[in-house]
Amino acid sequence: MKLIERAMSALGYERRADTYDQYWANFEALRTGTVSPATAEGISAVYACVSAISETIGSLPLAVYRKTDTGREKAPDHALYRVLHDQPNERQSALEFREQMTAHMLLRGNAYARIVRGGDGQVRQLIPLHPDRVRVLELENGRIGFEVTDSAGKVQRLTMDEMFHLRHRADDGVVGVSPIARAKGVLELADAEARHGVQTFENGSRLLGVLQSPGRLNSAQRQAVAEAWRAHKAGGTAVLDDGMSFSPLSMTLEDAEWIEARKFSVIEVARLFRVPPVIIQSMESANYSNSVELARQFVTLCLRRHLVAWEQAIHRQLLTEAGRRTYFVEHGVEGLLRGDSTTRASFYQSAIQNGWMEVNEVRRLENLPPLERKYQPMQAPKGAA
Repeated sequence: MKLIERAMSALGYERRADTYDQYWANFEALRTGTVSPATAEGISAVYACVSAISETIGSLPLAVYRKTDTGREKAPDHALYRVLHDQPNERQSALEFREQMTAHMLLRGNAYARIVRGGDGQVRQLIPLHPDRVRVLELENGRIGFEVTDSAGKVQRLTMDEMFHLRHRADDGVVGVSPIARAKGVLELADAEARHGVQTFENGSRLLGVLQSPGRLNSAQRQAVAEAWRAHKAGGTAVLDDGMSFSPLSMTLEDAEWIEARKFSVIEVARLFRVPPVIIQSMESANYSNSVELARQFVTLCLRRHLVAWEQAIHRQLLTEAGRRTYFVEHGVEGLLRGDSTTRASFYQSAIQNGWMEVNEVRRLENLPPLERKYQPMQAPKGAA
C-alpha cells in the first residue's frame, strides 16, 4: 500500500475502487439458478414467511431514545427520529421502507439504502436500492465499498459512510447469504410439487374416472366419444349413448402422498425461516391453548434476531460517534407479547398492587388516555378472609 493510502487509512478515509473484484462474482451466482428470489416468492409458504416477518417488523414502533440519569426518554428532536419513525424518504413511509428492506434481506441476503446526510452529518434520508444493482467491494485499506448501477446503466461508487447495509448471516462477514440460497433443495422440491399439481389438474388432465362401453368401439366411435367428453369438460352436458357409463375414481395412494408431501413442504419452509407454522396458516398443530405461546415464540425465536440486527446496524451506521454515547434505538414489541386479556389483567393487577407500575403506565400500554386523578388500589375489607 502506498504511503498516502496508509495515511488516509489511518485517518479513517478510504479510496474508492476503480475496478470490480471478481472474487465477489461468486456471490452473484447465489442469486441465480433454478430457485431465484422471484420464483421462491411464487411458493406460498415462502411468501407467507417473508410477509409475516417483514410486515410485522415494518409495523412495529421504532424510536430513538436518549440516555438519562434515571433511564431513558424518547428523543423526537433528533434528526434520525423522524427518518426511522415517520418518513425515511420522499416516496415511502417508515412502514413501507422497513418492510421492503427486511424482505430484501430475507430473499436476497442483503438490503441496501443510500444515506443522505445534512451539513451537520446527521441522516436526513434513507433511499432503498435494489440488491441486484449493488456490488460489494473490499478495498485495499480493509474497509468496504459499494458499486451501484442505476436504471440508466450508470455506475456510482459509495463508501461505508454513504450506505446503510443490512445482511443475513454471512460466511465472510461482508456479504449476506439468504435462507433460500442456503437451502435451495427445500424450495426446489416445494416448487416441483406445486408444478406437478398444476400439470395434473390443468385442462382436466387428471384422471377423474373411466368411460365404460358394453361393446368394442371402432376408431371413429372413440373419436366421437372423446370429442363429446371434451365438450362436457368445457362446460357442456355429457350425453352417454349405447349403454356407456362413467365410473369415478376415488383418491389414489399417489394423490394422498402428494397432499402429505405438500403439507410437509410448508413445514420445511417454515423451519427454514424459523417461523411457527401457525403464523403462516398451517394449523395442524395449533389449538386454542397453544396459539398464544406460538405467537410469543414468533417474537422471541424468529423476530428477535432481525430486530436486533436492525437496531445494531442503525447504531453502528447511522449514529455519529458522539451520538452513540448518548442515543440508541429500540423497537417496541410489548403489543406482540401482551397475550390474551385475562393474562394481561392478572399481570397488570399484580404490578399495580406490588407498586412497580402505575395505573397510567398500564393505560398507556393499552392505548388508553391517562387518568387525571391519582388512582388508589382497592383494599380488601377488614375482616375479609
